[in-house]
Amino acid sequence: MNKTERMLAIVLELQRRSWIRAEDLAATFEMSVRTIYRDMQALSEAGVPLLGSPGQGYSLSEGYFLPPIHFTAEEAVTLLLGTDFVEQQFGQHYRHNAESARRKIESILPERVREQSDPIREGIRLLAQRQTLYTVDDRQYVEAIGQAIVQKRKLQFGYSKPHQQVITRTVCPYGLALNMNHWVLVAYCELRQDIRHFRLSRLSNLVELDEHFVMPEDFKLAEYRPPDHRHMVIRLQFESHMTERIQEVGHFYMETIEPQEQYTIVTMRVRHFEDVLYWILSWGDSVTVLEPESLRQHMIEKINNMLKRY
Repeated sequence: MNKTERMLAIVLELQRRSWIRAEDLAATFEMSVRTIYRDMQALSEAGVPLLGSPGQGYSLSEGYFLPPIHFTAEEAVTLLLGTDFVEQQFGQHYRHNAESARRKIESILPERVREQSDPIREGIRLLAQRQTLYTVDDRQYVEAIGQAIVQKRKLQFGYSKPHQQVITRTVCPYGLALNMNHWVLVAYCELRQDIRHFRLSRLSNLVELDEHFVMPEDFKLAEYRPPDHRHMVIRLQFESHMTERIQEVGHFYMETIEPQEQYTIVTMRVRHFEDVLYWILSWGDSVTVLEPESLRQHMIEKINNMLKRY
């Protein structure tokens, strides 16, 4: 990014935010604070009405706007792919908005940019997997939960886990995350008195309550990192010819893949071995559990039970 591009980007940041510090701009554009100061001086000399305040940073005078921004073909493709993603992964309300936004973007693109962007976009497709006919479509809750997050209103719903009864939860919704093709609600659970994660596909009877909540000042979803409770280490031995297949398939709990001369060692870290039991069984006689011993014994049980069926 050259100086002219950076200065334009700085003005766009100032238009987007009421106040921004030089340190934050320096971090955003990977420049020194001294360089940002020089850029701000140059913008001021060019006639951009800047306001400065110690501790707050910089701001634009009210009413100042840049003229309409023209997109490059690559930028247009990026935006249009974004609308494709929203249409696939969000609920009906957001899908409608994405369709509307796509039509507006396409309508304002110059003919030259459209001619350049159409072939690029035609060559890129998002093939995201969605739920099958046998599972719940979690997108149905995204809009309602999103509104509750904005309005700071509590939610109540039934929540079920495999082989467990439904438990009613009352929560303060903090945010939504799309994790491995599943929507997850990050919320403060009044039952557990802590932040918990709820897969939307396991929710039932969702109700928005009249009661409001106050978001903790120190909570930011973009910076939030959940505690890692995966304390059980599992080591598996695969036949060496399976290495490429393992790398291709992968697994959320997989930590390392170590190819050896005659076999490949895979290390996984889980909360309970039930998290990966059926994944391991799916590899048949191509895998051997090295540890822990408790999982080896459980595998023997499962295999013996399978033999009784044949």
